[in-house]
Amino acid sequence: MTTIWVINANTTESMTDGIGRSARAVAAPGTVVVPVTNARGVPSLESHYDEAMSVPGVLEAVARGEEEGADGFVIACFSDPGLDAARELATGPVIGIAEAAMHAASHLGRGFSVVTTLSRSIGRSEELAERYGMDRFCRGMHACDLPVLALETDPQARRIVTDACRTALAVDGSDAVVLGCAGMADMCAQISAEIGAPVVDGVAAATLTVQSLVAMGLRTGKLGEYAKPPVKQLR
Repeated sequence: MTTIWVINANTTESMTDGIGRSARAVAAPGTVVVPVTNARGVPSLESHYDEAMSVPGVLEAVARGEEEGADGFVIACFSDPGLDAARELATGPVIGIAEAAMHAASHLGRGFSVVTTLSRSIGRSEELAERYGMDRFCRGMHACDLPVLALETDPQARRIVTDACRTALAVDGSDAVVLGCAGMADMCAQISAEIGAPVVDGVAAATLTVQSLVAMGLRTGKLGEYAKPPVKQLR
């Protein structure tokens, strides 16, 4: 049996529920998905400050998962907060949803577009695309300018995101769309059906990536920078 902890980097329980549904929908029989809500931080991540505030709680969740025997971890926030530090703490693989979604989309055509929430998050997404070697596939970053929590509360949210995805395909000439927020996970299949193009949910992509790595018996390399950090007193 494989156990994957899927960590919502914000403190909103209802978003964790949606993230859990997305992960469980693709998990293989025998894979246990454990959705985890950040115990400290902010209700939604929409700035560099929010991201920084979320990281201690994310790392605490990874440390707890290690103690409880988790085989791998998904960091379910599109800024992939604390990814490198989490890999130092974890024995098994740790995958961020932006990382997984962009890699998955790169297999679906010549190029993809990213549709995210607020315009101010585009710069971070561009940095991640460059870091992951995906900037040659990424043809554009687009914002629907919906706050993260409005994805759950605005009755027009799915229509707004769908329109943004349709526009992104037309403007960029892309073959696929990456949804740039874990809170969009529940919308993925419906949007894909409406726009007639592949739409990638990072939660599902990251869950399957972790599952595959564990099935192959692969773990995070510990000979270099991802070795366990030295024990130090925290103040």
